[in-house]
Amino acid sequence: MKKWITFDLDGTLMQNPFDAWIFPEVETLLSEELKYSCDAKKRLFHAHQQMLRNEQIVAAYDWDDLVRQLIQELGLTREIDIEALVVTHSVEPKVYLLDDTVIPALRRLKEEGYDLAAVTNGYYKYQYPVMKALGLTEWLDVIVTPERTGYAKPNIRMLDSLLSEGELVAHVGDRLDHDVTIANQLGVVSVLIHRDLPEELLGLSPKQRADHIGLGPVLEGLAARENPQLAGMRLPQSYQPNYVIRDLEELFHCLDIKKR
Repeated sequence: MKKWITFDLDGTLMQNPFDAWIFPEVETLLSEELKYSCDAKKRLFHAHQQMLRNEQIVAAYDWDDLVRQLIQELGLTREIDIEALVVTHSVEPKVYLLDDTVIPALRRLKEEGYDLAAVTNGYYKYQYPVMKALGLTEWLDVIVTPERTGYAKPNIRMLDSLLSEGELVAHVGDRLDHDVTIANQLGVVSVLIHRDLPEELLGLSPKQRADHIGLGPVLEGLAARENPQLAGMRLPQSYQPNYVIRDLEELFHCLDIKKR
């Protein structure tokens, strides 16, 4: 039976090229044709957020379709291939691993007998080129994506295929609403990775951080960024991680109990 450890990708292991490269290129292409700035990035993000609010989570991450819709709204007829742009921009330093512990940690987990999977709300066609460029495909056995499963985080059905092959030990991610929530709903170890922890939490163990009162403002800030409607509100219990790490090297402190 396999022992899975799963990882979010964007914001957890790697930086994709969308925000810094692809959206600006879309803006340039459309604005040149229109002869004025259409604020494409803002409009695409608004459409994305609206779909998330309407619980169209799988469709919300189809950037090719979102761009097609925007082009139609603007009265244009041109085509922009987002998948092709991802391939073009999947080169360093446009894409990069988020810290130097990523590959060594994945290698060590494999050596210790774990099976590793990426569980991401990004479509395979957008994620694989970045992962390949950064050397992640060598260490991750499976890439679980919304368009392949029909589900997106935090829906636990997204993990059906992995659970049919073994046990999920832990899930690691940077979002409360997607990553911590899906792990907590499944009753597996939820690990929040946050690389900008306040000074008072740095010297603590991952478990101590999760239980420390100083984590409260961190979680509240994350929740408000993910969903502005949660600003100032009491967070749901599903947002409380079991462990908090600042890099993947610290993940091994979260697995010792599970391994024993």
